[in-house]
Amino acid sequence: MTRIAVLDDYQSVAADFCDWSRVPGEVDVVEFHEHLGNEDAVAAALQDFDVVVAMRERTEFRRGLLERLPNLKLLVTTGMRNKSIDVEAAAERGITVCGTGSNATATVELTWALILAAVRHVPREDAGMRAGEWQQTIGTDLAGARLGVIGLGRLGSRVATIGQAFGMDVVAWSQNLTDERAAEVGVRRVERDELFATADVATIHLLLSKRTRGLIGSADLALMMHTAVLVNTSRGPIVQQQPLLDALAEDRIACAAIDVYDEEPLPADHPLRTSPRTVLTPHLGYVTRGTYEVFYGEAVEDVAAFVAGEPIRVLG
Repeated sequence: MTRIAVLDDYQSVAADFCDWSRVPGEVDVVEFHEHLGNEDAVAAALQDFDVVVAMRERTEFRRGLLERLPNLKLLVTTGMRNKSIDVEAAAERGITVCGTGSNATATVELTWALILAAVRHVPREDAGMRAGEWQQTIGTDLAGARLGVIGLGRLGSRVATIGQAFGMDVVAWSQNLTDERAAEVGVRRVERDELFATADVATIHLLLSKRTRGLIGSADLALMMHTAVLVNTSRGPIVQQQPLLDALAEDRIACAAIDVYDEEPLPADHPLRTSPRTVLTPHLGYVTRGTYEVFYGEAVEDVAAFVAGEPIRVLG
């Protein structure tokens, strides 16, 4: 029997997207609906499993943890990148690591949901309507405003194109962005300081790495206009948390629209939950039916191929 653990199934929906009958032989599948927590808790829970299906970076698999999972033979991550998995350590222990495809449009769509919610004050007006109020805020027009895209890759370029459809002046910056790459997307590359100083909406679309961790801090936030909105649907640690909290508390930026956090799930007593001028969502960027169909469907394919002795989508 192949024992399979499906982790961090917060909404108890993994079974709706998985057809485990496609895996050869007998399988025993256990879905974990709560985050397992620290390394000790993860190690204790997963001792007897041959296969683990991890949802994004919700659970870290570092060398120390992998050494405590003697039965683990296959680790599947949704998506083809996962900085929370020590692939080298897994290989040393004979653990195969496989990935899945992903849906590039889902996070882009949520980015624009957050932008629109922020500039038109949707959360506040929704709450006001339910409290019997009427027209409490004045929105910001996107047409003619400047959109600053930080990172012009697969997601950032899509966000930029939609910004153009709104009639926005779209500029972009990242550490390796060239004028030629920006021109391919139909936008203009600017220097970092200019982007933060002039963008009405600044939106982040970078991979988390040693180079980008803590990339955006006090100096960048100090350049932003007090009417500007900062959007982060990439990874929480790209933005230094305390400077952002300070900027919001001191009314130095208009709003932060955030889907990703340093710690997830975000603790109930985290200061962001009560910070003023925020629009917060619980890392919903990839949480769509289309994305889950790809994630879980291909995870089953990965497990079936591994059990059949022909692993696919192997990460190395």
